[in-house]
Amino acid sequence: MANVLFDFDGVIHSYISGWKGPENIPDPPVPGVKEEIDKLRADKYNVYVFSTRSRFPEGREAIEKWLFNWGIEVDGITMEKIPAVAIVDDRAIGFVGIPDGLYRRIVEMVPWTAYVKTERDMEKKIESFRKRRDEY
Repeated sequence: MANVLFDFDGVIHSYISGWKGPENIPDPPVPGVKEEIDKLRADKYNVYVFSTRSRFPEGREAIEKWLFNWGIEVDGITMEKIPAVAIVDDRAIGFVGIPDGLYRRIVEMVPWTAYVKTERDMEKKIESFRKRRDEY
């Protein structure tokens, strides 16, 4: 079975409130992320959550509890980049073998959560992404 890594904050946990410490995870999931994880697991992918929160024992426990409370099942939690067929991260820049322009993309990078302060903002941002996706 192939592994898929999901970042926690900003990908699974909506991170509307920003960082509140390793054990404080106040916000709901990103809408639809549970269903996508469920599809991957049903198709026999191993889904792992990676997060720097997990470097703290209380952070790892908080992630486990949060996932349980929201009914999100994964195969493990790690803070390391384990071998995977895909990594889903709100702060990643896809690399296609051409380094030209990487500097600009890195210094101008802003995660989608920077524009989201409420659950309604999150819903509007996700809807705008879906509309743009559907236009292609």
